[in-house]
Amino acid sequence: MDITPGPLLSQISSPDDLKSLRRDQLNQLCDELRQYIIDVVSVHGGHFAASLGVVELTVALHYVFNTPDDQLVWDVGHQAYGHKILTGRRDDFHTNRKYKGISGFPRRAESKYDAFGVGHSSTSISAALGMAIADAYRGDFQKQHIAVIGDGAMTAGLAFEALNHAGVSNANLLIILNDNCMSIDPNVGALKEYLTDITTSPAYNRLKEDVWNLMGKLPVGRKFTRNMASRLETGIKGMVSKSSNLFESLRLRYFGPIDGHNVQKLTDTLQDLKQIPGPKLLHIVTVKGKGYALAEKDQTRWHAPGLFDKMTGEIQKKPVTGPQPPKYQDVFGHTIITLAEQNDRVMGVTPAMPSGSSLKFMMEKMPDRAFDVGICEQHAVTLSAGMATHGLKVFCNIYSTFMQRGYDQVVHDVAIQDLPVIFCLDRAGLVGEDGATHHGAYDIAYMRCLPNMIVSAPMNEAELRNLMYTAQLPSTTHPFVIRYPRGTGVMPEWETPFEEIRIGTGRKIAGGREIAILSYGHPGNFVTEACRELTTDGICPAHYDLRFVKPLDEALLDEVFHSFDKIVTVEDGCIMGGFGSAVLEFMAARGYHAQVKMLGIPDRVIEQGKPEALQHEAGFDPASIAAAVRTMLGVKVKSVVKV
Repeated sequence: MDITPGPLLSQISSPDDLKSLRRDQLNQLCDELRQYIIDVVSVHGGHFAASLGVVELTVALHYVFNTPDDQLVWDVGHQAYGHKILTGRRDDFHTNRKYKGISGFPRRAESKYDAFGVGHSSTSISAALGMAIADAYRGDFQKQHIAVIGDGAMTAGLAFEALNHAGVSNANLLIILNDNCMSIDPNVGALKEYLTDITTSPAYNRLKEDVWNLMGKLPVGRKFTRNMASRLETGIKGMVSKSSNLFESLRLRYFGPIDGHNVQKLTDTLQDLKQIPGPKLLHIVTVKGKGYALAEKDQTRWHAPGLFDKMTGEIQKKPVTGPQPPKYQDVFGHTIITLAEQNDRVMGVTPAMPSGSSLKFMMEKMPDRAFDVGICEQHAVTLSAGMATHGLKVFCNIYSTFMQRGYDQVVHDVAIQDLPVIFCLDRAGLVGEDGATHHGAYDIAYMRCLPNMIVSAPMNEAELRNLMYTAQLPSTTHPFVIRYPRGTGVMPEWETPFEEIRIGTGRKIAGGREIAILSYGHPGNFVTEACRELTTDGICPAHYDLRFVKPLDEALLDEVFHSFDKIVTVEDGCIMGGFGSAVLEFMAARGYHAQVKMLGIPDRVIEQGKPEALQHEAGFDPASIAAAVRTMLGVKVKSVVKV
């Protein structure tokens, strides 16, 4: 489908082109930019509602500031589609999030306009402040440094740490708080309520208008003098003393709230704020999904809806025949409710991902036993640890990539104290189109090195249920990791009766000769498929599913090394320090000798694309597993068709 940008947007290849427009043309450009995002995402997929909400802000920022010399940092990147389109990537935008295409997030290697790579939230203020300090150190006081942060991202500890530092600096820093009451799911916590109070308080807004009227319209196009800055600061502080403004208490000059969909007002305000020295914060109010009625109405569903008919709003679904396996996340979501009904000590915690993790089911049914704590992975971990000290069995569900943000707490507050927190690491392995910042590549390595930690992975839905059941038993007294991938499993009939799995035990899937394949977690299904292919060549590998990378099933591995001198290990985590490394450590400690080939995520960054394409690139998809076996056995390798 040929998607054509509007007449103004078709002329914009850089912010310089944008600056050539008249101010009265900006509204039309915003309309065309919003429509172009709708057109492309409806056909090619991607994040959706977040970028629609900041169209006017994006146009105003590039119209007013001298990017890329002025540094613009987006937090998080799924609201940066308009930014990409206006900075030379319009004609490549249809490749967004696709294999070998442009990234779905700002990426420094992709464009000089992407000042800082983002994907995880709440990094923008720290990064922009660092840039401002570096420029000041070099004597460059002319550059502007702008951090655009959503109100959901503002809940994270890192954002508060950065605000605390920025307020005592002289940095030329502008923080734009995009307040739409949403991250992916609705925002939670006291900060959300505070921002709501600011935006809805008649007294507060009347005071704000009084101060702006007192000072007069800020002068556009001429320097804002020290005297004017002092007068404005005095007026604002007088207002703030009556309203207890959080940001002013951190010594940030606060402006707003203003309508984030009024591009003329935004342009005027940004022009004015350019003239005010020091750290400052502009509070804008926007609607996530603005301009597409269905996205405005159901912002969670339309965060990243997949392909859809833009006229009817019908989201495309893959045709299905017969019973289908569920998503692993839904198996978790339904199973934790069943366990909680049987065990009144079971609780659930997630940092701002109740829909993505499917903890939303428990939050709806048992709101006093399931908690969304906002984008606060560190808090989620230590909160869970605190509950565990009082005998609760807490399932702390965090995406593998986001667990990295809470790692100190995992070490200090859970592992060292040997508290039986249950970490369910969703999105383990290569997650697909979200790319490098979201792949769950490292959790096997960073979890198995910790004392007291049990680290497991199910090969299918039944194993996930049984691992969850085992983890919450009174006899399980150590921290327990269960990692599983994004997407569907392999069992349409998945609600099997619970069975305890003896910790540290694997299983033999298939007997064989000449070579053994050891798998960990869901990639065991890739091995099963590879073995079916290999049988056509008369090759019959043995297949063992280890289930636990810590503790390892030493008896099972003794059997393997006594029986085979050629071994392949398969995992969907980083090879360095991962499952294969654990097997090699066992082999060395026992004095075994064997030829071992490790398949998994190599020691390099894997970008975005369909999971199947990325697994092939990394070399652990079924075809690659079969090829590795043939190579080790000296059998001619069939050509592997790229995905």
